[in-house]
Amino acid sequence: MAGTTHVYAGVAATVGTTHSGMLGGIFRQEVGSKGWTHLNNGLPDGAEMHAITVHPTDSDTLLVGSTKGLYRSTNRGDRFERLPLPDAEADIWSVLVHPKDPRRIYAGATPIAVYRSDDGGDHWKKLADPGLPNRVIMAFACRVMRLDVDPNSPDDVYATMEANGAMRSRNAGESWEDCTADLIRFCEEPKYRSRIGSQTEIEGMLDGHALACSAAAPGTVFLANRMGLFRSGDKGQHWEDMEIGKFSPLTYGRDIRTSPLDPKIMYAALSPAARSTDGSVYRSNDVGRTWTRFDHGVKAEATMMGVIPHPTDPNQVYAISRCGQVFGTQDGGKSWSESRLPEGTRDSYCIACG
Repeated sequence: MAGTTHVYAGVAATVGTTHSGMLGGIFRQEVGSKGWTHLNNGLPDGAEMHAITVHPTDSDTLLVGSTKGLYRSTNRGDRFERLPLPDAEADIWSVLVHPKDPRRIYAGATPIAVYRSDDGGDHWKKLADPGLPNRVIMAFACRVMRLDVDPNSPDDVYATMEANGAMRSRNAGESWEDCTADLIRFCEEPKYRSRIGSQTEIEGMLDGHALACSAAAPGTVFLANRMGLFRSGDKGQHWEDMEIGKFSPLTYGRDIRTSPLDPKIMYAALSPAARSTDGSVYRSNDVGRTWTRFDHGVKAEATMMGVIPHPTDPNQVYAISRCGQVFGTQDGGKSWSESRLPEGTRDSYCIACG
């Protein structure tokens, strides 16, 4: 399949413990074709998919986080093997391949835990317990939604959690520091307060969904959460609102990504709320200072859950809505196509390509 681009979509089929769909798992489509292939060779029955990562230096290799562990495929999903985490069936919500060392891989779980492999996934260790306070009590256990590394400081690892803010490590995950106090400070203003499923109005500011770093912004981390997009220019100590509301009527931040080809370019998936009937993709050409709508002509029927730029082709970008709409452009956003996942899928969480 060398030279072929595939898009991968991950489906949970549930929200919390309530089943809202009949068909979950991983789906693959070759760009330019219409159908979807349900990939289930080696994946456990009933596993829900929360994260998909295409290896940045080997597009045949996929890493998939699920409710029943971490899995790897070396043939674009034709066959999967479970990787030997210390907790074999840990519920994995995020997977990161280190941008400078492709043999180093991180995985984030619920309840909060981070695992690291230094040999491409063959062996793993469970990293230090971050020891964060339980500030927000939700109906689900707190989870590590996204991990990223500052390419300028390769031992600096950042994570955001649903719903407990952000943390960082200065030593490749051997120990962690809380980066949440300054996010809570925003809640002194009423517009940053939001309580949906917990005991506290700081819930919205700590409802982290994604974060990203950029080689064009040393020491900076970008965060997408329920209340918008935020940026820290001092390694997570202090945060500022990127004020996405100046550029978009949709401000619920679900995903944020940096282009692997140009670190000044970033993409964000925005919607009105976690469960909505609208969503969009925005692009920044100046490391998040300004944003413009990128998905011209797209009509999302549900929350836009994820966006992913192609690892080698700057003209290709893909996005997924919660109800299983997959959108793609192959001409830098001038035109978009839509392809729906098979009937019976619900709660699509993640998208990858390569």
